Amino acid sequence: MIFWRIIYNLIFLPLLFVVFCFGSLFNGKIRAGMIGRFRSYQDLKSFRVRIGIEKTIYWFHASSHGEFEQVKPVLAGLKEVEPFSFSVVSFFSPSGYNHVNDEHIDCKIYLPFDFPWLIRKCLNVVQPKKIILAAYDVWPNMIWVSKSMDIHSALFAAQFSEGTSKLSPVIRNFYRNVYGSLSAIYTISEQDNKSLQRILYPMKHPIVRVLGNPRYDQVKQKADKFTSERTESVLLRPKRLLAGSIHLEDEHVILDSIVNLMQDISDLSLIWVPHEPSDRIVSEAEFLFRSKNFTTGILGLKNPNEIEARVIIVDTIGKLSQLYWDVQVAYIGGGFSSGVHNVMEPAIARLPVFFGPHYKNFIEAKELIADGGGFSIENGMDLYQGIKNLFEDSVAFIKASYAATEVIHRNLGSATRVVRNLIHD
Repeated sequence: MIFWRIIYNLIFLPLLFVVFCFGSLFNGKIRAGMIGRFRSYQDLKSFRVRIGIEKTIYWFHASSHGEFEQVKPVLAGLKEVEPFSFSVVSFFSPSGYNHVNDEHIDCKIYLPFDFPWLIRKCLNVVQPKKIILAAYDVWPNMIWVSKSMDIHSALFAAQFSEGTSKLSPVIRNFYRNVYGSLSAIYTISEQDNKSLQRILYPMKHPIVRVLGNPRYDQVKQKADKFTSERTESVLLRPKRLLAGSIHLEDEHVILDSIVNLMQDISDLSLIWVPHEPSDRIVSEAEFLFRSKNFTTGILGLKNPNEIEARVIIVDTIGKLSQLYWDVQVAYIGGGFSSGVHNVMEPAIARLPVFFGPHYKNFIEAKELIADGGGFSIENGMDLYQGIKNLFEDSVAFIKASYAATEVIHRNLGSATRVVRNLIHD
């Protein structure tokens, strides 16, 4: 363990810090994160002064806005069981820090730089009962220092992809020392558990349990806001395709096929949701679809059913979970670049879900395919033919719709299991 601490703290961490400092000169997101991390200690100190001493505090960490979707139901459940406790939630990325607002968060910060002296300083101020990490964003010194201070640390929704580099000999030895220093690890699936055991062996390991993915519970809770007035069959909704979280790589593959679909199916309309809906990207999308002779409209604060246009372009974030309930089928982006985005929200909205080939690290996408509610495409023609076939066969459409929803319902209850084990482990 000493060897890896030396390597990490004297070589890797200083190098990473220099890279981030240099990157901050050219990238606004990196710069915002750096500035936020410099003030994290003062934010924690002010928070501790405000609430006073002898308070129970849980420190949650999520990498970004997406990972907070896993934290949210666990945080809410823990507050329900311990209503007088307080919560610190740290984020690595600006997307989480800037866009997450939750009533159960008592203090929101950027994750401090992972220098051991700074982590110790922050933990001495906060004195958390437990540190609770979500998914994959584990920072070695935060774990190592927590262990040295006898602070319980837990990782939930842990997932280890097929062929993960963490199983390679050298890297595995490093992560064995990191994961082995946690107090408890809760994996999503049995396969994740098996991969974790291979990483930890032969080290004496922490408590390890298979508890599922709380993100399913969060998706269901969000969906409950819309289901009461949208209980009709998906086929009774407007004949719309929603293309959500679209990256440039997705656009290059699917755009022509979507245009062809809309030309061949005269009553089919489209909701187009860029991954980053900046003014420039929205304007370019509007110009592009108008050049294909489609009427366009900008969603803004309106309901999509109030807009008389073949193509509705979404210009803000945070609308997707609701918009899925106003369409019949969805394509989710990211599958031709870094990895497919959230397929759970369209699934709970009873939609057949299409996405690109980069889904292997996302168990929910694999389950959707296995059950018949999700469809991976390799090219635009796959998307064209897949959607066209569903619209021409209502029985197949309903079967896919039910299959998608069943995946969600089958995986509910993880948040409760995680909360229960966080309290008792």
